Amino acid sequence: MSSRPRAESAAMHRVVREGAILAGGARAILLQIAVPGVGRGVHEHSDFAYRPVDRLRTTLTYVYCMTYGTDEEVRTVTRLVNRVHGKVRGPGYRAIDPELQLWVAATLYDTATLLHERLFGPLDEETADRVYQEYAVLGTALQVPPELWPADRAAFRAYWDDMVATTEVTDDARAVAHDLLHPSVAPWWVRLSMPLLRFLTAGMLPPRLRAEFGLTWDRRRQRRYDALFAVAARIYPKLPPALREAPKEHYLRQMRRLIARGREPISAA
Repeated sequence: MSSRPRAESAAMHRVVREGAILAGGARAILLQIAVPGVGRGVHEHSDFAYRPVDRLRTTLTYVYCMTYGTDEEVRTVTRLVNRVHGKVRGPGYRAIDPELQLWVAATLYDTATLLHERLFGPLDEETADRVYQEYAVLGTALQVPPELWPADRAAFRAYWDDMVATTEVTDDARAVAHDLLHPSVAPWWVRLSMPLLRFLTAGMLPPRLRAEFGLTWDRRRQRRYDALFAVAARIYPKLPPALREAPKEHYLRQMRRLIARGREPISAA
């Protein structure tokens, strides 16, 4: 089955199709868990230390399905995500809380567009507006009412800046971050990539939250970070599209294979 973009996400696929956005996965997760309700839920109901690859697959399956899936695939994956989220609750938090889901979707949008801009430069205003509006589906497909998604990019930036300025990293969040960035059990290729992932994640985080997570940063690291992206921006866009889109194709094939076999492509929390 072709992985053409869904008609309602034709602009969004310009960002989502790039495998480079996987480099921002840990950044998005750390931003998500910085909000206490998310951090507490993940700390009590998830296991990043033992299933980092499963957690990555679940998130990417959802994002790719919302962008490229058929209507039936979208219904299947949405139902599974809602079922998983329904079990994640406790004193002071519920995974199906629309405000928490809005923040999770916001981190996925902000991280993906940040990386896309670093590698390709800014999108033109019209395309950027369409990408932003289409990204709302990551929240509205679940419990986020359409009117809760900020009306435009300026409204989103105000919402984002307020969240980054006011949220405080808790001990729960720091514990999850440690498990995520220092997995005790993981495939060899994950362990091999962790030093680079930790470096990129620290560099992409807002400075205050980076400090609250206890991630070391200084001018020397900033220079290395800027130099790395300068090189990547020259090389990555010239790679063959088939190579850049390989992660998307892999996870879509895996999702469709599991659905065809009657298995669930979304892991439990």
